[in-house]
Amino acid sequence: MSTLRRKLEVLYDSYSEGLYRYLLTFTKSESDAKDLLQELFVKLAIQNGETEIRNEKAFIYQVGHRLALDWLRRRSTRRKAEDSLSIERAEDTQIMPDLDQAIIKKQFSEAMAALPPEQRSIAHLKLFDEMTFEEIAHSQGIPLNTAASRYRYALEKLRTLLRPIYEELI
Repeated sequence: MSTLRRKLEVLYDSYSEGLYRYLLTFTKSESDAKDLLQELFVKLAIQNGETEIRNEKAFIYQVGHRLALDWLRRRSTRRKAEDSLSIERAEDTQIMPDLDQAIIKKQFSEAMAALPPEQRSIAHLKLFDEMTFEEIAHSQGIPLNTAASRYRYALEKLRTLLRPIYEELI
C-alpha cells in the first residue's frame, strides 16, 4: 500500500465523521454533505501529499470550509434545503420516546438554523467537533479574535433563543 493511500485512510478515519457533520451544517442535505466529503478527499488525493501541513485537523477543515462555501455560492435553492431539513428534523423528533428531549432537540436545531452562517459554522466546530479557536480560525481563514467573537455572538443568540424552552422545562 502506498504511503499516500495510507495517509488518506488515516485522515479519513480521523476526520470524516466530524467533517461530514460540519458539511451538513452548510448543505442541510446528507447526500450533498457526502458529495462534498468525497470531493474533499479527491482533492487531497490529487494534491498527492505535496502540500506541507502543520496542523492536519485545521487544514482539512479549511479545505472542507472552502468547498462548503463554494457549494453555497452555486446553490440558488438554499432556502428549500433548509426547509426540507426542518421537516426531517421534526420527523426525527417524533420517534423519540422522551417528549422533553424531542422538544429540546427541535428547539436547538431551529436555534442553530437561525444563526448567521458564519456563526453557525463556528458554533458547530466548537461544540460538536471540539476544535480550538486557533484551529477554527485557521480552517476558515479568519483571525483568531474573529473566530472567538463569532462564537460568543452565537452563544448569546442561542441563549436568547433557547431561554423560553429552558424556563418552561425547569
